[in-house]
Amino acid sequence: MAPRPLIIAPSILAADFANLDREVRRAVDSGADWLHLDIMDGHFVPNISFGADLVRTLRRIAPEATLDVHLMIEQPDRYARSFIDSGADVLTVHLEAHHNVHKTLELIRDMGCRAGLAINPLTMVENALPLLPQIDLLLCMTVNPGFGGQAFMVEVLEKVRAARRYIREHALNVDLEVDGGLNNDTAGLAVTAGANVIVAGTFLFKQKNMREAVANLRSKATEITAAG
Repeated sequence: MAPRPLIIAPSILAADFANLDREVRRAVDSGADWLHLDIMDGHFVPNISFGADLVRTLRRIAPEATLDVHLMIEQPDRYARSFIDSGADVLTVHLEAHHNVHKTLELIRDMGCRAGLAINPLTMVENALPLLPQIDLLLCMTVNPGFGGQAFMVEVLEKVRAARRYIREHALNVDLEVDGGLNNDTAGLAVTAGANVIVAGTFLFKQKNMREAVANLRSKATEITAAG
C-alpha cells in the first residue's frame, strides 16, 4: 500500500478561548489539515473541557475544516449522536471507556462519520488490533490523557510500530494518530514508527506564526522519516 499522507491537527484545547474565532481561523489558515477537539467529562479523565455545543460553534466558524473529535468520556455511546450531529467528521472513542465498543463504532459509522478508537499509554495495543477492520483511525496516546503540555512518552512508539505492521499486513484503510507532547523533535520519531496523523496543541498555539510552525513541523517529520 502507498504511504498515507501526513496530517497535522492542531489541538483546540491549547487555543486562547477568549479569542476563539481568531484562534480557530489561525489554525485553519496555517496549512494544517484537521482540527483536533478533546472532549473531557471529569470522570474518564480528571479534567473537563467542552461539549457538543462548542463543536457546533467550531463548525460554524470553520465550515471547511475537518473536525477530529476525541471523546475522553466515560459513556461515549450515550453522546456519539450529538457530537456527530454537531459536525464531527471523525469521532474517536476510548477502548477503556464503559461501553460496548463494537456497537459504538458501528453506530458512528452508520451515521456516516469516520470512526476512531483510542488507547491510553498503559493499554496493550493487542487489545485494539482485532477492532481495526471496524475503524478508520487508531489513536495511540503518547501522554496520559486529561491535560495538555505533557512530555512525550517514547515507549508508546513500539505500539505505533505494531499497529502499523498490522495495518500493512491486513491491507487496512486506517489512519494512525498520535497525541501528546508532539513537537519538532518528537513528530519525526512518531512518523518513523508509523504514525501519519500528528496532534499538536501547546507547541503550535504558543507560536506567533502558526503557518510557519506547521510548515516546520511537517518538514521535520518528513526529514527524519526520510533519513530512516
